[in-house]
Amino acid sequence: MQFSESVINWYSINKRDLPWRETKDPYCIWLSEIILQQTQVKQGLPYYYKFLEEFPTVFHLAKEDESKVLKLWQGLGYYSRARNLHAASKYIVEELNGQFPNTYKEILKLKGVGDYTASAIASICFNEATAVVDGNVYRVLSRYFGIDTPINTTKGIKEFKQLAQELIDKKQPAEFNQAIMEFGAMHCKPQNPNCNTCPFNKSCMALAKHRIKELPAKLKKNKVKKRYFNFLVFISEDERTILEQREGKGIWQNLYQFPLVETKSEISFKDFSNEIKKHELIGGKPFKLSLYNEESIIHKLSHQHLNTKFWIVNVEHLLVKGISISKINEYAVPILIGNFIENFNFK
Repeated sequence: MQFSESVINWYSINKRDLPWRETKDPYCIWLSEIILQQTQVKQGLPYYYKFLEEFPTVFHLAKEDESKVLKLWQGLGYYSRARNLHAASKYIVEELNGQFPNTYKEILKLKGVGDYTASAIASICFNEATAVVDGNVYRVLSRYFGIDTPINTTKGIKEFKQLAQELIDKKQPAEFNQAIMEFGAMHCKPQNPNCNTCPFNKSCMALAKHRIKELPAKLKKNKVKKRYFNFLVFISEDERTILEQREGKGIWQNLYQFPLVETKSEISFKDFSNEIKKHELIGGKPFKLSLYNEESIIHKLSHQHLNTKFWIVNVEHLLVKGISISKINEYAVPILIGNFIENFNFK
């Protein structure tokens, strides 16, 4: 039995019951794929339902403000996904008259859509035989065929895409793509794969050569950068605070945060108190400073770790308009800020 037949057979018996597998609607498939790009199914599932309830069609999504989309996305991270999703919905509605593109090449033109997502949508919704390659697929193919090429290199990306394309069942591209991804997610897992019950355990190169833990191969990443964030949580006597919208490029683009003071390292209470006396939002006025968390909250991103402290700044009046504390939950914020707001008692 060929590889593609075996993995499809495994899938027919073992696949999970997931809502996006009950539809061929490209809008629903697209939404699920964008949510699951950097998110596990368990975490992404509630967001999928939430988005479809709020935006049942691409027209509903396109006419909404980006701020509302970001607020609904809050907690998923990698917010560029939400921004691109919203921008692409506008393109579909305004440039394509609401008709979702129906080929791999046309789907690839959507903002935020790469080879993997375009392949998934094209195969699942339009039966186009274009192979998906995600982390699960890399793992399955590298182990089964014993491939050493690092998956995070141009050569590796090209080699695995070509191999997946050769293996895809041309008559059942949707089934094959979903099967190999599901097999990697549920059976050929990163840690402790189920090799004893694997349908490929007699032909898997990595198992035969005891290389399961070595594959897939990756080039070492650059050293993670440490940064030190100090957020100023202003609280005035008339119960107002300050949230600022981040501008420019970056993972938190257009999200809101408390005023930020970044330092080169951890800073003592005394030094920080002296530092912020000169801050424009204090302007030399009296203030009372307290530290919410003695130990830094470490927020891990792909290339940097944010060592974060929240400083409570009590003042008589804000020097800017600010917002009412009662409305603070209406703003789209990074999960780091959202967790603080949820845990801190502003009253």
